[in-house]
Amino acid sequence: MKKLCISFLYLFACFFYHLNAQTGVSVSPPRVYFESGLGNSSSQKVTVTNVSTKNSLDLAVSLGDWQYNEKGENIMAAANTFPGSCAAWISVKKEDNYFTLAPGQKKDIDVTLTVPGTLPDKLFTHTAVLYVSQMNPVDDVDSQGANIKVSIRSGIKIFHRLPAAKNKKLEIQNLSYGKSKGMLDLTFDNVGDVWADGKISAELVNTKNGKKTTLETIVFYTMPGNKRELGIPLPSGLEKGKYTASVIIDYGDRDNLELGELNFTYE
Repeated sequence: MKKLCISFLYLFACFFYHLNAQTGVSVSPPRVYFESGLGNSSSQKVTVTNVSTKNSLDLAVSLGDWQYNEKGENIMAAANTFPGSCAAWISVKKEDNYFTLAPGQKKDIDVTLTVPGTLPDKLFTHTAVLYVSQMNPVDDVDSQGANIKVSIRSGIKIFHRLPAAKNKKLEIQNLSYGKSKGMLDLTFDNVGDVWADGKISAELVNTKNGKKTTLETIVFYTMPGNKRELGIPLPSGLEKGKYTASVIIDYGDRDNLELGELNFTYE
């Protein structure tokens, strides 16, 4: 089955673009988290809003799969494609599968996740994505004033973990200086059994004069078993010389920050 690699933000970019054109749908929250054991069901509420000022929207709910690649981009696929999919565990009420919202109208949907009594794998965490898709394209205009047909799809990432999934652990595998790219190259793995997200901060110290330079903070998201490769750009105009770089991965556990150091020459 064909898989599509896109940034998940694209789904939400559609919303913001069409909001300016008075046509759009908002689905919140953007992520829903479940924690339940084998054979148990639990529900979370999501809110769908028609932000259009003039158009009624016919909307349909569907499910799909997603996972991260090594760059942190989202790989989207049909439901039940990936080994860690929980799409088959998710249901909504019959009347919520297809509905119409008038301009400005909101609707709450109960999303229920039922864990099987026996799992088909040994994973502690599973994921899916719930889509809300517009079924009646409407007339609109783009930023240049041209007439267009608008049809919108927005999505919510769904995360599930078993109660036993409590080990949150990241490990740095490599930190190097990419001279040709003008950045620090960082590779780290999620070696825990649950998702981990947070911020990566870095600081440079000029070993000759002691001058400190703080680099741009990077936000990241990972799932268990993920390998992440990313670049931390060095600032333009950085003084040539020898540096010590300190990189800290903060994923919400103050007692287990991941730290990497590197000595390099910037020429």
